Amino acid sequence: MADATDDGVARSEADLRRYDTVEELLREKLSEAIGGWRGAIESAVPTLAFALTWARTQDLRRSLVIAAVFVGILLLVRLVQRQDARFIVYAAAGVGISAIFALRSGRAEDAFLPGMLQNAALLVLLLVTNLTRWPLFGFVVGVAEPEAFAEDPAWWRRHRGIVKVAARLAWVLIALNVMRLAVMVPLYLAEQVGALGVAKVVLGWPAYVVALTAMGAILLRGNTPIDPARRAAAEAG
Repeated sequence: MADATDDGVARSEADLRRYDTVEELLREKLSEAIGGWRGAIESAVPTLAFALTWARTQDLRRSLVIAAVFVGILLLVRLVQRQDARFIVYAAAGVGISAIFALRSGRAEDAFLPGMLQNAALLVLLLVTNLTRWPLFGFVVGVAEPEAFAEDPAWWRRHRGIVKVAARLAWVLIALNVMRLAVMVPLYLAEQVGALGVAKVVLGWPAYVVALTAMGAILLRGNTPIDPARRAAAEAG
């Protein structure tokens, strides 16, 4: 592991030695950013409400209003229970942006356009960062050490193991976004609003959970040492 020139970076790199492997480190850091099944349901309900209302009424405004009503109900439940409402806020933002796109064009399928554009942008970002060896998941480690990140946002890149494992995780999400676009873009072009709603839900959290499972397998089965020299010394001893 390279020598650090700043105190914050030095402390963060020393802190990494609490872990035996890079996979163990990333398991801990990533677990803080992943929501549970309730968040998955809360994210899916407004989309389902929109698609089902549209299939029944063919009324764009009514479909958007129904989706917004469900967002409001879910948000109220969270607030009454005094629980984290961030996933509802994400859903509300998604419904709002979708409404802007759909109402401006008058086409119900355009409600799904922002999500597809987001998937395409994320796909490009993941590809570029992986191919340039700046894998996005490496920043999960970097940001988790705020003091070191403030001094040197790229301090984690000095650790080859972190770069390698972070890139493997990103390839899983690259595959997920390719699959989402491969399914949804043809449906969008064919103006299949009902099928788009189903695809968005199925390729949302359920597909994301499958991707997380694959990422979990990488992190559970991998054995990339945090400190290769320490590992070699331990094996030699």
